[in-house]
Amino acid sequence: MRGIEYRGLTKIEGPVVITQRSRNVGFNEVVAVYDREEGRRLGRVVDVSDEWAAVQLFGSNAGLSTDDARVEFLGKPMEMRVGPGLLGRVFNGLGEPIDGCGAIFSSTCIDVNGLPINPYARVYPRDFIQTGVSAIDGMNTLIRGQKLPIFSGNGLPHNRLAAQIVRQAKILNAEESFVVVFCAMGVKYDVARFFLDDFERSGVLSNVVVFLSLADAPSLERLIAPRCALTAAECLAFQENMHVLVVMTDMTNYCEALREVSSIRGEVPSRKGYPGYLYSDLASLYERAGKITGSVGSITQIPILTMPNDDISHPIPDLSGYITEGQIVLDRELFQRGVYPPVAGLPSLSRLMKDGIGPGMTREDHKDVASQLFAAYSKVKQVRNLASIIGEEELSAGDKQYLEFGQKFESTFLTQDENENRDIGRTLDLGWKVLAEIPRDELLRIKQELIQKYLDPILAEEAGSARIGR
Repeated sequence: MRGIEYRGLTKIEGPVVITQRSRNVGFNEVVAVYDREEGRRLGRVVDVSDEWAAVQLFGSNAGLSTDDARVEFLGKPMEMRVGPGLLGRVFNGLGEPIDGCGAIFSSTCIDVNGLPINPYARVYPRDFIQTGVSAIDGMNTLIRGQKLPIFSGNGLPHNRLAAQIVRQAKILNAEESFVVVFCAMGVKYDVARFFLDDFERSGVLSNVVVFLSLADAPSLERLIAPRCALTAAECLAFQENMHVLVVMTDMTNYCEALREVSSIRGEVPSRKGYPGYLYSDLASLYERAGKITGSVGSITQIPILTMPNDDISHPIPDLSGYITEGQIVLDRELFQRGVYPPVAGLPSLSRLMKDGIGPGMTREDHKDVASQLFAAYSKVKQVRNLASIIGEEELSAGDKQYLEFGQKFESTFLTQDENENRDIGRTLDLGWKVLAEIPRDELLRIKQELIQKYLDPILAEEAGSARIGR
């Protein structure tokens, strides 16, 4: 069915064209624009008035003229064809196949903007996801249905960490595996190639749906790409009953595109030039994660965003932190010291961690060990600041023990190989091993029975090794 068609454009301003308004045109409606050679390009209505409509093109305006162009209002929002054939396919930011395999075989088309989920229908996330990364599993646990972003900076290994999570993530005590929806927005080709090569090398490519809107793609395509990716994830999760892990990189590029479109529309800017609706726009993406009553499947989100100038108070990480359930923050100082993954101990947190760990889920000592590691590492930061003022030789014996703990925590617990997959038992055992550096009477966050069960055997083994060494 064809929509209402108009001939001629009133004005062409870069990617935005102004045309006569159709009577029933709506905001975000899809528009087809034809040039004199019948070349077709899609756009989206970004502004309307009583007589005119502003349409932003998804592609270039090359070849368009105000006299010969034709505009067709399609009378519907942006839609994407979905189905089980999505897996193993590569799409552009508009949901169009770019792998040479043609359109997927399905008659189902879904609005990429999604539908609101009834809050009452949401299931509270509780299932522990084992990523195999000690810094995450032990202290910032990822839960199925959670949205847990990675806050990083330029040059830090956030892509390597995300790829490692994709390779290793699994639901503990369950046989179901994850399928992955990967969305790249405004990234360089080599970044996209890194992920594709890693998926292929690890053998997970057949269980991955890829959406690529690279740096040379139009800004508006970057705004559509994550919505197409989440539409595909919702189909796989709630229609095909799969567990879906959505990785979106880079959310900073998405917000920059949003700022650019807002500026073109002449909207009043807010903090650092971003539109005042940045919070609600990000929420419309992040809130599409979760579990729903009556559905076996789930959507877990790991958005990646690079903080401009490593500033965690920048509007993008600041607002993302309010919407999501925690964050994994990468630390440049740890990275420069050779620690991988350089996960900052204190700024990182998972707000759903407490409900997904413990007896029957991970291990009985998980909560206490994580709490004690946070407290001890906080003391390490204080002691290091003090040592930088008075010198390490002037520290007390107790403070020097904390320095030893800090060094061992970073080199033993945090540091691991990019291909090393640690189970939760190994992670917690390493936690106990580094806690052995702290005086026993300062382990105030751990129950005595747990200290006797897990720490005493370690101390006894170390004492035995010391006697043999002598």
